[in-house]
Amino acid sequence: MCSQCGQRCRGRYDKQVCRVRDLSLAGWRIYLEYERWRVNCRGCDGVHVEHLDWLAKNARYTQRFATHVGKLCRDMPNKAVAEMEHLHHGTVKDLDKLYMQEQVDRAGLPTPRAIGIDEISIRKGHNYRVIVSDLERARPIWVGGEGRKETDIDLFFKALGAKKSARIKLAAMDMWKPFRNSVINNAPNARIIFDKFHIMRHLSKALDDVRRSEYKRLSGEDRSYIKGQRYTLLSRRENLTLDGRRALKKLLEANRRLNTAYVLKEAFGQLWDYRTERGARAFFTRWKDSLKWQRLHPYQKFAEMIDAHWDGIASYCHPDNKVSLGLVEGVNNKIRVLQRRAYG
Repeated sequence: MCSQCGQRCRGRYDKQVCRVRDLSLAGWRIYLEYERWRVNCRGCDGVHVEHLDWLAKNARYTQRFATHVGKLCRDMPNKAVAEMEHLHHGTVKDLDKLYMQEQVDRAGLPTPRAIGIDEISIRKGHNYRVIVSDLERARPIWVGGEGRKETDIDLFFKALGAKKSARIKLAAMDMWKPFRNSVINNAPNARIIFDKFHIMRHLSKALDDVRRSEYKRLSGEDRSYIKGQRYTLLSRRENLTLDGRRALKKLLEANRRLNTAYVLKEAFGQLWDYRTERGARAFFTRWKDSLKWQRLHPYQKFAEMIDAHWDGIASYCHPDNKVSLGLVEGVNNKIRVLQRRAYG
């Protein structure tokens, strides 16, 4: 059988003796020698080596040895695998890639009803890959692209196909416009939900901006209350130690603007408890009205951002749409661990 096109061939051209690495036995490295034919293939109109099922795509190793190395790389750094199996680091990396690609090909693309879309930085700088997860099955189903552009996420929908894309009912993501545009264009039946943790992250940044402005504005003892309290101010109260709660209380009593900003941030979290869009909108209107005369410019900008993305936020109020990108964030963390492990 031709290794290029898979067509059966009758004409033999010549043969050569090959040597491949196989699984070790009792600590001894095992190599196999065999004769491999080159065949005249009418389909390719050329001479190619024959296809052998037991041989890995890297023809210097058997399939079972390549699988063995791939499985080791799941739990060990590549450098450690290379030392244990007496292989070059680059060889281990190649076999690991082949193993992962085989797992992806075997899993195939499912028919997701709810997806989560996020990105991860794979190197220093703005070098990203898009991650798409099936939120119902709680697993990633696609990683690809070369950035965070609309064309990058379009690649997922192209691989999924128009029929399966039309079956997607829910798409959770952050407020990155290219992701939203791609879903609108490729998954017409999907309702877009902006993930609440990303939104609360924007609000935490607004609170931190207020803290920074107050630190610059004040001096002396008034400034000393704020110095070194960033973690205390931005952390959830239940995550603080007893000393942390005391420091937070002292800080909020000493600075009225920070106290107002903190109370407004805590109050905004009630938005996610509403089960109707009407109730959520009424709450947000009251919350936004409370910003008047407070001189909290970062909060005003945050409120404008919420207004501009209200449809994707209001979708969260429906009981069936109480999802988050927590799964995708967890996958991101695992990928970062694997990256560090791969470097040894």
